Amino acid sequence: MSEATGAGLAQADYDVAICGAGPAGMALAALLVQRGMPASRIALVDAKSLDAARGDPRTLALSWGSRQILGQVGAWPVPATDIHEIHVSRKGTFGRSMITRDEHRVPALGYVTRYGDLVTVLAGVVERLGIASLRPVRVTALDETAGGVRLALDDGRSDGRTISAAIAVQAEGGLFGAQADKQAMRDYGQTAIIAQVEASAPIAHRAYERFTDEGPLAMLPQDDGETRGYSMVWCVRPETAQELLSLDDAAFLARLNATFGERLGRFTHATRRLAFPLGLNAGVTGTARTTAIGNAAQTLHPVAGQGLNLGLRDATVLARLLARGATPDALAEFATLRRQDRDVTVRLTDTMARIFANTSPLQPVLGLSLAAIDLFSPARSVLAELMMYGRR
Repeated sequence: MSEATGAGLAQADYDVAICGAGPAGMALAALLVQRGMPASRIALVDAKSLDAARGDPRTLALSWGSRQILGQVGAWPVPATDIHEIHVSRKGTFGRSMITRDEHRVPALGYVTRYGDLVTVLAGVVERLGIASLRPVRVTALDETAGGVRLALDDGRSDGRTISAAIAVQAEGGLFGAQADKQAMRDYGQTAIIAQVEASAPIAHRAYERFTDEGPLAMLPQDDGETRGYSMVWCVRPETAQELLSLDDAAFLARLNATFGERLGRFTHATRRLAFPLGLNAGVTGTARTTAIGNAAQTLHPVAGQGLNLGLRDATVLARLLARGATPDALAEFATLRRQDRDVTVRLTDTMARIFANTSPLQPVLGLSLAAIDLFSPARSVLAELMMYGRR
């Protein structure tokens, strides 16, 4: 995919400028074209080069609903592992819940993919559609007037470049620790340790969410054709995270085995571990001619893997409205239409992150609640629907 710099910044007028060419931003651009907006009226701006984005080590959990959205714009298939079952448990208590694809009559509850693989596929879609991709280019200032928005750009080679747009969309939120506070802000006092791990007795297509006193431990199946491994997201207190990062592989795997249990046999291998701070940062973001989607609008705890899925639902609704007209009225309607899904998803992830991650005497009761959910199919259905489609 070509990356425009210098002379490539010459075009000054767009209907929509999207700041952030990650999965949510590129999906929004592609959905706008699908809805009828000319590709020449859309600009994608990102501070990272495409090669840097392709090298991002993170793993993403895509819901069944997100797979449908990506399919609409020709961004499916991507290299991914199907999730057929989700096993939810609480360490140290009786009770668990199992959500299965068969019960909900879908090919998969979700999919596990690598950020770089998804970016590569979406970048190919953006290029085929002819959407301007300005990268690596930083937005250094944004000046909004009654008639539009002017974005000052820095491509590292020339000064004073600008583009103008009727609407600007922020689609790059960054990490929680570097964000400005929004209306709903909570530091969970947790750090996510991520790595790829291998187990001696893997169970194909089954994902795990195991709650502990310090935070949830997720195991997402990721089969690369040679090894049947897992993408691990282990949420712990910052001091525990520092300890886990300092351990050699054998000691780390021993701690992981002790925390997760023997459902997958023994963990036998782990890649290099990375760490990210966790928090909630959400609330109304935008002005008459600017708005935000995805992580830029709401940064969530990774429990239940809803961050990108919520962002893709944002992109779908915003594309439909902006394709009718890139106006302040469209942004006002977008805020109204997205309020319920955003609020419900924020409350769900916030509650799950906090209620299970403590040593309260109520933990045995919460463990039993998982068993109750497993026995009561309507409750399982509500939870599964929220995870697959959001609040519709």
